[in-house]
Amino acid sequence: MSDRPTPLGVLLRAAPPDRLPEVVAEHLRRHHAAGRVEVLLGDLTLTGLWPLIDPGVQDASTLAPRCFGSQRPVVDITPELNRAYLPLSVWGERLGVLVVETSLPSGTGLTEQLSAIADELAIALRAADVVTDRYRQVTRRQRLTMAAELQWELLPGRSLGDDRFLIAGQLEPAYAVYGDHFDWELSGNRLTVTVLNGSGDGLEASVLSTVAVNAMRNARRSGANIVEQAELASDAIYGRYAGVLHTATLLLEVDLVSGQVAAVDAGSPKAVIAREREIRPVTLEQQLPLGMFGETRYETQHFSLEPADRLLIVSDGVHAAAPGGRTPYGESALLTALRRTRLQPATEAVGTVMRGLRDYHAGSDPDDDAVTVCLDWRR
Repeated sequence: MSDRPTPLGVLLRAAPPDRLPEVVAEHLRRHHAAGRVEVLLGDLTLTGLWPLIDPGVQDASTLAPRCFGSQRPVVDITPELNRAYLPLSVWGERLGVLVVETSLPSGTGLTEQLSAIADELAIALRAADVVTDRYRQVTRRQRLTMAAELQWELLPGRSLGDDRFLIAGQLEPAYAVYGDHFDWELSGNRLTVTVLNGSGDGLEASVLSTVAVNAMRNARRSGANIVEQAELASDAIYGRYAGVLHTATLLLEVDLVSGQVAAVDAGSPKAVIAREREIRPVTLEQQLPLGMFGETRYETQHFSLEPADRLLIVSDGVHAAAPGGRTPYGESALLTALRRTRLQPATEAVGTVMRGLRDYHAGSDPDDDAVTVCLDWRR
C-alpha cells in the first residue's frame, strides 16, 4: 500500500462543508510544520476580515488587509517563525485571507505551496457556501433586513475577473439595501452586466428587483440578447405590478476582444469612462424603465472601450445623492473619488467611491440605497 499523503482536494471533498477550515489547518500542521492557522473572511462591506477557526482572536496585523487588497501573498519572516498571508479568491471573487505560521524556511518554495493550498480552500469555500451558514454568519456583523437578505442572495458575487477584465460591485447600505442591484455573467468573450435601480422601498422593492433580475436571467439563459432580456423583464414586471412599480435598468453586453459595448438604457443608472487622466460620461438615449408600460420595446445603442479603460456604473443613490440640498454627488465629488481610484484595482475602487459617498453625507442617513459597479478592461 502507498504511504503517500492524501491530496488536500480529496480531503476537502470528503469533509463536511462546515469543517473545511479545520481540515486545511490539520493538513498544514501535518505536512508544513504549521502552528497557528486561521481563515479570515471579508465582511459584507469588505472593510474588515474576521476569523473562522478561533472567532475570539482578532488578527491585529496590517498584513492581512494588505494581502486582501493586493491579492498577493505577504510573508512576515523572522528567525524563529514565518507568518504567511495568502489570498483566498476564486475567479476574481475575493473571499478572505489564509494565515499560516510555520517554522519551515521560506526559501524552499513555501509561498507557492501555501498559495496552492489557499486556492484549493477558496474553491471549496465557494462551493460549500450554499449548503452551510457558517461562513455567511462570520461575514455578517449585524442582522440583515429581509429586503437585504433577498438582495444579497440574488447577487452573482462581488467581483469576477481573468486576464482580460476585472469587474466588482458594491451595495450600500449593506445591511438594509432594498431596491438597487447588479448582475453579471460571462460566456466566452461576452460579459453581460446589468445595474438596477428599483422603485419603492423595503421588502416590496427587493421583490421587484428579484422579479426583474430573474426575468432577465431567464431570457439570457435561453439565448436572448439584451433587447429581448429587457423586453421580457419589462413584460414580467408590468404583468405583476401594472405600471405601479417599475425598475430603471442599464443593460450592457461587452465584447472582451474588441471592447465594443451594446447597451440598453432603460432608466437612471449612469456610466462614465476613466481613460488615462480623462473622465467622460457615457451618453445614451434614455428609454422607459422596465415595467412602466405594457409591451414596451427597446433599442440597442453602442459605445466602445479602449485597453486599460475603467467603466464605472452607479445608481441614482450615488450620482443623484444631494444631502442637505448640496450639489448632487455625481456632478463633482464622484469624479474626485474616481480619480483617487486610478492606481487601485476595480475591487478596491468600488469601496473608494462608496466611502466618498458616505463622507459626502457627513453622518446623515442617505435617502436612497446605492450600487456601484466598476469594470476594468485589460484586453
